[in-house]
Amino acid sequence: MNDIKVVILSLLTGIITGIIFTILKFPLPAPPNIQAFMGIFGVWFGAFIIKKIQDCK
Repeated sequence: MNDIKVVILSLLTGIITGIIFTILKFPLPAPPNIQAFMGIFGVWFGAFIIKKIQDCK
């Protein structure tokens, strides 16, 4: 249950940051398109897979 709270708080923090950056006309501190986002996600997911494999040994 605690993990869900962290995910929700992270999402809310991201939304608030996006709103503030857009209002202040700052460049967003995030990938500019879905391809860049998926690349970052891929790096995280690859590390996640290796960690799970190592935990099974």
